[in-house]
Amino acid sequence: MRLRILAIGNKMPAWVESGVAEYAARMPPQCRVEWRALPMAKRGRSGDPIRWRREEGERIRTATPAGSEKVALEVGGKVLSSEALAQRMDVWFLGGRDVTFWIGGPDGLDPELQADWQWSLSALTMAHPVVRVVLAEQLYRAWSIQAGLPYHRGAEE
Repeated sequence: MRLRILAIGNKMPAWVESGVAEYAARMPPQCRVEWRALPMAKRGRSGDPIRWRREEGERIRTATPAGSEKVALEVGGKVLSSEALAQRMDVWFLGGRDVTFWIGGPDGLDPELQADWQWSLSALTMAHPVVRVVLAEQLYRAWSIQAGLPYHRGAEE
């Protein structure tokens, strides 16, 4: 199974790249995590966030492999506990289907994108670089729960 993250914005601070790489390296070979940064739409002074979202949405749509389950990270999406995410990950493993996560740009995701489901990491508004690190950690945490590793238990004590 492959977990693919498509994220708008490709100039992340070193701490983001380091955090994402750390958790991706911890994942087992049978659950590879691939990160792909897609360029933001060029923003000008006149500002047209609808056009920018549409352009970024097209980049996401084009980069999303056919047949993968599509998960949009949205503040209004379903809130999952780490345990519930681990259960969902188990379903993904059993189904053998790759999963593609979408992280929008500063103006959010294009509402025309058709995700299989929407997931909210938190009701809090987070900077997009923070979302990347939180997502990477939660995917590792869910896998560690599923695998019965002590990582999750140790974090709760």
